[in-house]
Amino acid sequence: MVGTEPDVVERGLREGRLACPTCRGVLRPWGHARGRVLRFRAELVRLRPRRSRCRSCAGTHVLLAESMLLRRADAVEVVGAALTEAAAGAGHRRVAAGLARAAGTVRGWLRRFAGRAQAVRAWFTALAAALDPELGALAPAGSVLADAVAAVGVAARAAALRVGPARPWVFAARVSGGRLLAPDSINTSCPWAGP
Repeated sequence: MVGTEPDVVERGLREGRLACPTCRGVLRPWGHARGRVLRFRAELVRLRPRRSRCRSCAGTHVLLAESMLLRRADAVEVVGAALTEAAAGAGHRRVAAGLARAAGTVRGWLRRFAGRAQAVRAWFTALAAALDPELGALAPAGSVLADAVAAVGVAARAAALRVGPARPWVFAARVSGGRLLAPDSINTSCPWAGP
């Protein structure tokens, strides 16, 4: 996961300031990934993510902006808004209508997140406690899904106190490596395995 400013990412890549997520070696430029469209609430953004190659392990990586999730066409804040509304009790059809998305798309996000909500809750709660040792126990939010969404928010607030402000769902995308809703087949290195 990288920042959202292409010039800054390019400069960091060329200067060797980006590390391989596999071996921590130096990443270097290596072309571009296929072009795609990222859907925000009211706009479509065409982008072509940068591809990099590690000098040490020779692995290649697509550099996703922190506003993106793996294998999702919608920005993380759109998905996060859906998860937040669902945690408050809204059904997938009402959420989809409010976000102008297909009901099946939103239902898929909610099912994927609900399937790993307990692990997400545990991981983000542990992360929040690591960032803010004086945090204390989190109060139950009413459901496993709501507890997971609340844990994301608490961890983002704890991170903001330590390192500066960050939008909660962008923070969640960043610390999960964009794997918040990724298929299990590509979640082998996902943090949900444990803090």
